[in-house]
Amino acid sequence: MARPVDLTAPLGSSTPTFPGDPPIRVLAVRSLARGDPYALSTLALGSHSGTHLDAPSHFVPGGAAVDTADLELLNGPALVLEVPEGARAIGASELPAWPSGTLRVLFRTRNSARFAAGEGFFDDFVALTDAAAAVLLERGVRLVGVDGLSVERDPSRSFPVHHRLLGGGAWILEGLRLADARAGVHELRCLPLRLTGADGSPCRAALWT
Repeated sequence: MARPVDLTAPLGSSTPTFPGDPPIRVLAVRSLARGDPYALSTLALGSHSGTHLDAPSHFVPGGAAVDTADLELLNGPALVLEVPEGARAIGASELPAWPSGTLRVLFRTRNSARFAAGEGFFDDFVALTDAAAAVLLERGVRLVGVDGLSVERDPSRSFPVHHRLLGGGAWILEGLRLADARAGVHELRCLPLRLTGADGSPCRAALWT
């Protein structure tokens, strides 16, 4: 029987966030322990907190917002690629051949093991190069998933990988927890919040393998 592998980062005050992003806060408004008749919390977090979907509007003027995401694209067969432990980046040479028609590719790197070990944010995370992003688009990939909090490391802050992928018709899943996911093709289930006009959203994502 197929079993689910949860790819989702827990959301709480200890969840790593990208530098400069809002912290995650879950605050009790009503509490059973205080004698209230029910429990209720208020949530404060950025649209790119934890495991999340980048919509084109995150970087592309006039791009599609997250509430318009195609659920058929976010749910279906996904290829999990294991990047060698020693790789410092995912370049074009790290992309093997795969069956034509592959729409969804998720990259498992050493990032996943580090998050599983309890590390917070680390700035030497493995990410895609612009050349690799170009190859993904050329091969028809339309959903790119990474286990870092960003799809790219870009000291220049010009964000070429985001611009290439989101401007080229692909959507991006960031912050995946892939430590327990095996390489190969699995069934992805991913649902973002339907936030009107938003540039991104936290997701619940899982693989059935």
